[in-house]
Amino acid sequence: MARLQLRNVNKRYGSGLPDTLKAIDLAIDSGEFLILVGPSGCGKSTLMNCIAGLEDISGGEILVEGVDISGMSPKDRDIAMVFQSYALYPTMTVRENIAFGLKIRKMPQAAIDEEVGRVARLLQIEHLLGRKPGQLSGGQQQRVAMGRALARRPQIYLFDEPLSNLDAKLRVEMRTEIKLMHQRLKTTTVYVTHDQIEAMTLGDKVAVMKDGIIQQFGTPQQIYNDPANQFVASFIGSPPMNFIPATLIHQDGRMLARLDSGQQRCDLPLRVPENLAGREVVLGIRPEQIALGPEQGNGLPSIGAQVEVLEPTGPDLLVFVSLNGSKVCCRLAPDVVCRVGDSLRLQLDPARVLLFDAQTGERLDRTTEQGVPDSATTARPVRALD
Repeated sequence: MARLQLRNVNKRYGSGLPDTLKAIDLAIDSGEFLILVGPSGCGKSTLMNCIAGLEDISGGEILVEGVDISGMSPKDRDIAMVFQSYALYPTMTVRENIAFGLKIRKMPQAAIDEEVGRVARLLQIEHLLGRKPGQLSGGQQQRVAMGRALARRPQIYLFDEPLSNLDAKLRVEMRTEIKLMHQRLKTTTVYVTHDQIEAMTLGDKVAVMKDGIIQQFGTPQQIYNDPANQFVASFIGSPPMNFIPATLIHQDGRMLARLDSGQQRCDLPLRVPENLAGREVVLGIRPEQIALGPEQGNGLPSIGAQVEVLEPTGPDLLVFVSLNGSKVCCRLAPDVVCRVGDSLRLQLDPARVLLFDAQTGERLDRTTEQGVPDSATTARPVRALD
């Protein structure tokens, strides 16, 4: 196990070209599971390749247990990597694939046999040791690729989108296997994915990336509950967060955002500074944070809206309505009875609504009126240095 730190890491592929990675600063403790998540082209795989030594960095430091490894060759970094493509030797058996790296290191045959047996038991592939990769399913090949990395017992494991080639059901199964494996081994792990479900379920820490910049770094719950900006809020969560355009108004000593469903209007009180009055903003609220309003009012704002689309998923009923001209998803209980065209009374808790600047997408409600950081805000965006 090893503590991993990235200090002001930059990557540029040529003079005059923009940086692919921009001032990356991260630190995870020994044994933690870090997820690098973001859309295609955000730089997450490039960052992983830099950690592995497959790419040279243009500036900064990569430290393992306080030692800068950025100038070392990949073989000297004591890091094992599992690739998206499995990268198995087709002419070798499973046993030979797992043992290959150990033979290169000239380990005694008895030690190799013992290590292959240990890994095979861990991954439950003992019955496959005599087969070749062409005789295996995708999930079995992925286990063998993991086994080859596990046999090395490195300081750090790197996983580069290892489940992207699997079908949906197998992805869920392998995701559980990887989590169980990490719980048993407790080895520092960095995992790249574009799947936010994998990010939320696997990681101890999550770094959300866009355009080579870490938009936010924190625990999955910090990022889900307290996103730094509209991009993070939209990327993390399924179904994604609702975004409703609005203009802030100051009325009767309160700051309000007006909602219009086409049937009714509702003024939503917000805890924001009065100097934001007249500001064009985007209200963010998660689908599960919109509830059916009770017949007897409970003091929370509610609005009647017409059902436009219904999507039953089994455990939930997704109901789509329009507010301020934007489609809004509500995650309701599966036993709610309604049809397209019906009017539902929906209730929004102002305390759960997030506020974003309509132009920049940055959060506007991450501080109190006095400018003191809110105690509920724990995760902060990590920005590039211009």
